[in-house]
Amino acid sequence: QVQLAESGGGLVPAGGSLRLSCAASGRTFENNAMGWFRQAPGKEREYVATADWSGTRLSYTESVKGRFTISRDNAKNMLDLQMNSLKPEDTAVYYCAASRSFSGLRVRKDEFDYWGQGTQVTVSS
Repeated sequence: QVQLAESGGGLVPAGGSLRLSCAASGRTFENNAMGWFRQAPGKEREYVATADWSGTRLSYTESVKGRFTISRDNAKNMLDLQMNSLKPEDTAVYYCAASRSFSGLRVRKDEFDYWGQGTQVTVSS
C-alpha cells in the first residue's frame, strides 16, 4: 500500500521557519514527479512547489519564490520543503503528492495520484 506521510508542521510567528518532510512507502518514486500543495480554509488546494524525478527541475508558485525550497532524496524516498520568512497567508494544511505517470515537472493537482494526509502550518501575525 502506497503511503505518503508528512511531518514538520506547527505554529510559528511571522518571519519564522519550518521544514516539512514527506516519507514515501509502499513503492519508490525515484522516476516520478513529486510536489507540495496547500489548502487554506475556504479555499481550493493549490500547488506550492514541485520537482521533477531528478530534483533538478523545480517550480514554485509566485507567492513563495525566494522563501521556500523544495528538495528530494530519491535514495531515501523523501521529499522536503524548507519554508523561510513565513507569512500569515502561508497558513494552510500542506500536502505531499506524487505522480504515478509523470516524471517531468508538473503543477496541476490532477497530475498527481498519491496524497498524504496533510500537516497543519499556522503562522501567527
